[in-house]
Amino acid sequence: MKVAVTGGGTGGHLAIAKAIAQELARRGHSPIYIGSQKGQDREWFEGDDTFEATYFLPSSGVVNKRGLAKIATLIAIMRQALQAKKIFAKHSIEAIFSVGGYSAAPASIAALLANRPLYIHEQNAHMGTLNKLLAPFAKRLFTSFAPPYDPYPVRDVFFAKRRIRDRVRTVIFLGGSQGALQINEIAMDLAPKLADRGIRIIHQTGKRDYERMRTFYEERGIPAECFAFDPDLVEKIAAADLAISRAGASTLWELAANALPAVFVPYPHAAGNHQYYNAKFLVDQDAGWLYEDADIESIIQKGVAPQSQKLAGLATSGGAAAIVEEMLFKR
Repeated sequence: MKVAVTGGGTGGHLAIAKAIAQELARRGHSPIYIGSQKGQDREWFEGDDTFEATYFLPSSGVVNKRGLAKIATLIAIMRQALQAKKIFAKHSIEAIFSVGGYSAAPASIAALLANRPLYIHEQNAHMGTLNKLLAPFAKRLFTSFAPPYDPYPVRDVFFAKRRIRDRVRTVIFLGGSQGALQINEIAMDLAPKLADRGIRIIHQTGKRDYERMRTFYEERGIPAECFAFDPDLVEKIAAADLAISRAGASTLWELAANALPAVFVPYPHAAGNHQYYNAKFLVDQDAGWLYEDADIESIIQKGVAPQSQKLAGLATSGGAAAIVEEMLFKR
């Protein structure tokens, strides 16, 4: 079956696109990718031999534009949709899998124009604008935050290294690939207290703030494992007992897969405040905390076993395989 994978812009979208492409390739199918010249799409997939071919269109977002600029963008998207339709014909595409984001607009609309089945993955608890518009026309909408609670595509290694936490011996601060100033400030406040209790600290600072944070730990004699960025965080996550973390969907479900409880610090400027709703999904099930409501000293004293056990029951493996199975065999 020939599948076009589309969408991206940010790592959360692109991680799903990669997981589905790899699962298709593992089964002997050669997908193509259609994304945008903007965002991180090219950085992730240009030259990636998982795909038979990759295309990067000059697509851009509509939501933050007004007046004539919005009209011009909509016209451009329709032109790009016609271009995507031609790409479908060239590669004999039978289905389109979208991870959302403005990168997905041309190919997703082209799926409707070409009468090809459109499958959508919504990563977040708060649905994105494009997915909300196209969901009624999709063959299937996959989501982990609402019924039927599809398993989120998380790499198997997070499940393989899963363990139920009890006492908090190690805390990890996770600000995402770019780092998060807010989380770094929280770390500066908490680190001396954690060190006084003998709690080990692991800290992903982001590249821009690495030197400041490294100097902070050195000057205070706190033996933190401080690093700017690690493309494969699984070993550090597996070593921790509690995370202080952003609440992007991929990060949230990776932590859940590993049964690592988190105090979430949602990025306040995320579209639709979706990180807050992602975190709230777990908080409402007593599987995590929101930083603004959390008493971290109390969490450390009580331990995190109930939350860790809850996460182990919420996160199930095989997310990418389940999506691909449905596209291949339930058409």
